[in-house]
Amino acid sequence: MEPDTLFPFSPTFFPFQRYLTNKEQHNLTCVSEFQLMGLSNDPDLQSVLFGLFPSMYLVTVLGNLLIILVVSSDPHLHTPMYFFLSNLSLADIGFISTTVPKMLVNIQTHSRAISYMGCLMQMSLFAIFVCMDDMLQTVMAYDLFVAICHPLHYSVIMSPCLCGFLILVSFLISLFESQLHNLIALQITCLNGVEIANFYCDPSQVLSLSCSVTSTNNIVMYFVGAIFGFVPISGIFFLYYKIVSSILNFPSRGGKYKAFSTCGSHLSIVFLFYGTGLGMYLGTAVSHSSRKGAVASVMYTAVTPMLNHFIYSLRNRDINNTLKRLCNSIF
Repeated sequence: MEPDTLFPFSPTFFPFQRYLTNKEQHNLTCVSEFQLMGLSNDPDLQSVLFGLFPSMYLVTVLGNLLIILVVSSDPHLHTPMYFFLSNLSLADIGFISTTVPKMLVNIQTHSRAISYMGCLMQMSLFAIFVCMDDMLQTVMAYDLFVAICHPLHYSVIMSPCLCGFLILVSFLISLFESQLHNLIALQITCLNGVEIANFYCDPSQVLSLSCSVTSTNNIVMYFVGAIFGFVPISGIFFLYYKIVSSILNFPSRGGKYKAFSTCGSHLSIVFLFYGTGLGMYLGTAVSHSSRKGAVASVMYTAVTPMLNHFIYSLRNRDINNTLKRLCNSIF
């Protein structure tokens, strides 16, 4: 079998085996491993990162697990709003667990390598949880819209069947988006390099390494970004246009303040998540830079999941009361 007919990412290949095709003789490299460049090459800074990221990871996981425990333990919190919040907490746990543990292992072992199969799996899980977070933000905006604009019909519209259906549809869309990335990645036959300028296998950066026609990759990235980014956020903005219009018609100033406070918590996470995520996702699709977007990647893979449960829950009176009752019953 000729070298150019071999699938370059076969798991049976040894690391860093190189094959140059007859058609591509200009130093194109096909490998079975990638190199995750991480956030910094400075040993001192890596020690700081190794101390910082485990703390962020524990705060994120324990905080979101606490939210799930609080919501499940109080029957008064068995409402659509808190049901979606619990699912968002699950998505955030998976979100940060996809990227941070691998980075910590690489820092501890002084290794940057990740196998092709490991990279493909990380890409798949990352895409699922990112898209799930994306969909849940939209679903929660819809829940706020119904609660504020149609309060008398809220219990009828937001029935348990509809809530379960929205979660199922969100997961299926996330799974489809993940498989779309994998399908595109499996079409890659050769790479320009093996270095991924991040601490995880970012799908857009992996695809940008392909030595295929880059314009095709850009078109695909813009299409995926439009479907799974701009369409949901456009829906969120439309829903908030309706929400704000209804709030301004409230006769009570206290009612307006409470409604705007609830919406403000949700909007702050929406802007943080979409601003950092889409900025890096689409920016990398256009120009691949060694360190560009490193801060944004940390924001939306580690900081955003950590802040979600604080922003949504610590300012929520129902969550705080239930948490206090749980603490009193334990201690």
